[in-house]
Amino acid sequence: MSLDLEIMHQRQAKLEAMRAAGLEPYPHRFEFSQSLTQLLAEHGNDTTEQLEASRPKVRVCGRLIALRTHGKAGFAHLLQDGARLQVYTRQDGVDADTFALWKSLDLGDLVGVDGYLFRTRTGELTVHAEKIEFLAKDLRPLPEKWHGLQDVELRYRQRYLDLLVNPDVRQVFIKRARMVECLREQFQARGYIEVETPMMQPLAGGAAARPFTTHHEALDLPLYLRIAPELYLKRLVVGGLDRVFEINRNFRNEGISTQHNPEFTMLEFYEAYSDYHVLMAWSEQLLAQTARRVAGSTAIEFRGTNIDFGHCQRLSLRAAILKFWPAGAGAAPSPDAIHDPAQEAAILQSCGMVYDRAAGEGAGLVALFEHLAEPHLVQPTIIYDFPRSVSPLAKSKADEPAWVERFEIYAGGMEIANGYSELNDPDEQRRRFEQQLALGKAGNAEAHAVDEDYIRALQYGMPPTAGEGIGIDRLCMLLTGSSSIRDVILFPLLRPQQELDQEAEA
Repeated sequence: MSLDLEIMHQRQAKLEAMRAAGLEPYPHRFEFSQSLTQLLAEHGNDTTEQLEASRPKVRVCGRLIALRTHGKAGFAHLLQDGARLQVYTRQDGVDADTFALWKSLDLGDLVGVDGYLFRTRTGELTVHAEKIEFLAKDLRPLPEKWHGLQDVELRYRQRYLDLLVNPDVRQVFIKRARMVECLREQFQARGYIEVETPMMQPLAGGAAARPFTTHHEALDLPLYLRIAPELYLKRLVVGGLDRVFEINRNFRNEGISTQHNPEFTMLEFYEAYSDYHVLMAWSEQLLAQTARRVAGSTAIEFRGTNIDFGHCQRLSLRAAILKFWPAGAGAAPSPDAIHDPAQEAAILQSCGMVYDRAAGEGAGLVALFEHLAEPHLVQPTIIYDFPRSVSPLAKSKADEPAWVERFEIYAGGMEIANGYSELNDPDEQRRRFEQQLALGKAGNAEAHAVDEDYIRALQYGMPPTAGEGIGIDRLCMLLTGSSSIRDVILFPLLRPQQELDQEAEA
């Protein structure tokens, strides 16, 4: 029998003994006088003399994370909502039942304590227990406090345990909540309203991605989990909601990496009577203010590098290719050459990449940009102007119709935002959808579907509009210094444990 299993048997026996003695080990409620955080804020600076004079009565609760019994007395530490408080229990200070309960407690048990505050000889604020109530039994042993929970796979699978024993993890998710709150406040201050759009949709639209499929039994209707809320949010702009945003869960049937999780959170927003220049400037302010709120400064450290959201460079996609042109590929193309569609094949071939004419004008340059430039975009950078062939929902540039008014924001070597001036010409949108339909028939699983109702909405007239999506998870990675997206998602998708066990046995 393993040590952990033996401990579980011992604790189960204690639980049964409590029940046999008439003690309810899982009571319904415990009314505390204040949380440990409130108590520390109120009395944390009280002197020994002040506490002795007033003996403040308290009624607190939490999980036992330290326990030291010494015959007729002992100390413990309670943990509640991230705050810790010491408890002192003495046999002649409590009744017999309370002291018997105290002697039977295990690390991890949840208890309530009535008593008064004092300071020990070492000056630590402590509750002198007068009564202890049992609130819940911890039947499994917690990881040893000096080792914590280091197994990364186990941390993700048992996030509840990770949060209990790793305080830094708790802080990551507190910062995430603060980040979302800050973003929401800034949009509301700018006159946006928050809305909700369907998570199950009859067409997978708003982005180029492979969707998850499901089925509604009562309607006998195939549905897709949302890959983006874009087309629904723009319907609302048509309906007269000029500034809308949604903090939404999206689902994309793609691979898993340090930057990708099939279920992720996006902030998506649309502003009527604006274009991509307006959103580029607004995004710089938005990110800088959010960094100040969450990290205390626009300058943060990510993967050993200082990144400053107070300074954001801007480069066109083609200028970024030229800036990061590799020395081994010979002389970089001239600005005229990289703007010439006839030169695209030769430019790709000089870097050892294959040109695919069927992908459309400029699509190869996007792949080249991702290969050459993206890994170098550590400092916040806006990359603007993209090919129409990879941007079916964006408005074309007036002076170059094969390219669109689109931008992406990069930081830490990864894309964190994507925005553009929205295409609002219904006839042109239909042509774009039909081009995507042809790509889908040719085998592109991420091609955009033809959404007839969206075209109908555009036919009622959508004002000039700019829209953008910001990846909440990736932004949280940056602002908390987390190396993997799974570190900022409470319950990331993981391979089944059975598969891992089988691999270990093989």
